[in-house]
Parts: sequence; C-alpha cells; structure tokens
Amino acid sequence: MKEKTQVADIDRSLYDFRFEEDEKDFLGSGMAPQLIKDISAEKNDPEWMREFRLKSLEIYNKTPMVEWGPSIEALDLDNIITYIRQKSRMNTDWENVPDDIKETFDRLGIPQAERESLAGVGAQYDSELVYHNLRQEAADKGVVYTDLESAMHDERYAEMIRTKFMKLVPPTDHKFAALHGAVWSGGSFVYVPKGVKLEIPLQSYFRLNAKGAGQFEHTLIILEEDSYLHFIEGCSAPKYYEASLHAGCVELYVGKNATLRYSTIENWSKNMYNLNTKRALVDEGGKIEWVSGSFGSHISYLYPMSILNGRGARAEFTGISFANEGQNLDTGAKVVHNAPDTSSYMNTKSISKGGGICTFRSSVTVNENAVGSRSAVSCESLMLDSISRSDTIPAMDIRTDKADIGHEAKIGRISDESVFYLMSRGMSEEEAKAMIVRGFADNVSKELPLEYAVEMNNLIGLEMEGSIG
Repeated sequence: MKEKTQVADIDRSLYDFRFEEDEKDFLGSGMAPQLIKDISAEKNDPEWMREFRLKSLEIYNKTPMVEWGPSIEALDLDNIITYIRQKSRMNTDWENVPDDIKETFDRLGIPQAERESLAGVGAQYDSELVYHNLRQEAADKGVVYTDLESAMHDERYAEMIRTKFMKLVPPTDHKFAALHGAVWSGGSFVYVPKGVKLEIPLQSYFRLNAKGAGQFEHTLIILEEDSYLHFIEGCSAPKYYEASLHAGCVELYVGKNATLRYSTIENWSKNMYNLNTKRALVDEGGKIEWVSGSFGSHISYLYPMSILNGRGARAEFTGISFANEGQNLDTGAKVVHNAPDTSSYMNTKSISKGGGICTFRSSVTVNENAVGSRSAVSCESLMLDSISRSDTIPAMDIRTDKADIGHEAKIGRISDESVFYLMSRGMSEEEAKAMIVRGFADNVSKELPLEYAVEMNNLIGLEMEGSIG
C-alpha cells in the first residue's frame, strides 16, 4: 500500500477567482510625494488630512524597516500599487454595484449574509468601498455605519474623526503605520450612541483583486457608554505569483461599561504580506473581545492590542492560526493594564503542516497603578507532521507586586496512539485525524460567528491520509 504522510491542502478555489484590472486605474506605485498628493486629491481630503498624509510620508522615509518577525526582504515596497481608482462611486443599492464586483461578492456570499443575519454590510474592492448599507432599525437607534471618507466630510462626525484618527496607532509606531498614514484608503466608520445595544452584527469585507497591489483600509469604531456592538471583518484575495500587501489599521474606542466584540477571519492568498495593526482603548468597566482566525497569507504580522485605561476594564483575545507550506504566521496579542482591577485573558490555538511556521507572541504590561489586575495567557500548538514548526514568545513587564499573572504554553503532534484508539472504535484513519484536529480547535470555533465557524470547520475537515510522524 502506498503511504502518504502529508495532509491534503486547503481548497482555495472559492477565493482564487479574479477579474482583469484596467491599469489606467492604477494611480501609481512607490511612495513619491506627488503620488500622496494625487491620492489626497482623488479623495477630496480636507486640508488637515492632506497634511497628515505628507507628514506620515516624512516619518515613513525616516523609519527603519521592522525586524522583529519573519523576514520580509522579498517585499518590494517601491513596486506595490498603492491606489486603484474605482469604477463607480460607493453605492447603498446592491443592484448599482458594477457587475464584476457584484459577482465577486455574490460568490463570496456577502449579500446573502446581509439578508440573513447582519444589521449592516460594507464591501471594499481594492482601494475603495463599493457598497455600504445599514438596516433602518439600526439607523433609527442612532447607529452610524458608513465609509470613513464620507463621515470625514459630514459636519456631524468630522471633528470626532479628526481628533481620533491614528491617535491610537500613530504613524511613528512603526514603518507600516507610517505607510498606512500616507496612503490609506477605504475602510469603515462606526458610531454607537450611549445605551444602544446592537444585537445583530455589522460586517465589513475586504477583497484585493489586483495583482501586485496594496490594500490600506482604515476602520474607526467608537462606542459610547453602556453600548454593545459585534463587528465582523472578513478578508480574501486571489493567488498571484507576485507579492501583495495588506497594511490596514483598526482603531477601537470602547466607552465606559461598553462591550465591543471584534471578529476577524483572514483568508488571504499565499502571495500576501499581511502587516496589519489593530488597537483598542477601553474605559472604566468596558470590555473588548477579539476573535481572530488567520488561515491565509505568505507572512503575517498581527498582534491586536488592548489598552485598559479605566478601572475594571477587560480584554479577551481568542485566536487560531493555520500555517501550511510556504506560510510563516507571526501572530499574537498585546495588553496594557493602566488602571486598577483590570483583567485580560488570551487563549490561542495554532496548527501547522507541510513545513508551515506558526509563532505566537504575547505582550503583557502591568503598570504601577494597575493594582489588583489579573492576566492569563494560554497558548496551544499542534503540528501535523515532522517538518513544521511552532514557537511561543511571551513578554511580560509587571511593575507592581499586587497583580496575578500567568502564562501557559503547550506544543505537540498528533500521536499514533490517539489515532489508533479512535480507529479501534470504528473510525477510519482520515476521520480520526480530522476529529483530533477539530477537537483541538473546538473552543475557538465556538467563539466565531456562525458562518465563519462553519467555514473554519470545513478548512479543518481536510482529507487526511497516511500516518503523521
């Protein structure tokens, strides 16, 4: 009998379709000052944003390349297309979206998801939002969900955006934050008023279609006191044989006693460099819940950060990553305890196969005034063969002895004994291995939105053949 020792790859045919782009819509590549001015003119930026972009460009040129994660030497930023003109203005009526873009999102199931289970949907194609819609019942409660550019020109929100845009993630944070500040385009603005609890989720979906391009969307969410929101973010791109870049930015402001759940599922293709930055500021009694699934990209740097600024503020991070051949996923989470009685919990799972590499980085900072704070970090890794790799890199900076901090990490492989035990109960070898992997990831999949939990289980329910050693 022929023995196979590798697990079959994920079927990415759902995401790998593409449409041809007209290169006359490409505004340019690289980071020349004139290009930044052209982007600003295309978007009719207010003067403060134009100046912000140019200042970010100055910072970008002075800031060294990041070096803390896997090598990104093969990413040639001078050849990344930074902005692509859209074929039409943003629409609130799905029927008015251009046919090829509409077909893309139809095939990804976005309109169907909106009809069945979402309070609002935003869809971004390459550099721009092409569709945004919010259910009337949510709008009647005062919820705002629109594209960031429109909100920036609305006198009701313009000052709010000006005072908060890239204040949590300043351009000085790292080189790709500066890049984002200079060329950002698209993204969403969400505002939930005091006391409003939106029980039905909002969703944004980001699709990068053009080859050799970058996507730089900016998401800004503001929750007032005692409000609730679940925001879902999905991402995908077709496979090309040249590098693409995702360097978006997410800034979340969680008010007193408010709760925000932010769920992300990323199915980028294996030519993608996913260098995204996400950060939340949580006031007294507030809570941020991060749910993250990383299943794509060639290289990822992704570490959502929670800043607990008020007494009793809380942060939870639940994540899963799946690294296959040619993938190096460097992911994790950060938390800063800035106030008394704050708490944080990180629970992550990673699966690697085919020589894929998963690295989990955690950073916990507890400052002197954060007495009575608690933090627990749990990281588990499963390797499906002998050529894959998994690493855990914790960092803890504890500046008070009146805190309770813990870290736990486990790394292992599927054992022949476990497979044999399940086979002795009537399962095939393939069923046994799939059950072990699915069981390993079960507590994470339960935290995902229903449609994404099904998608994740489909990814895990791979055809598994032969022994894994």
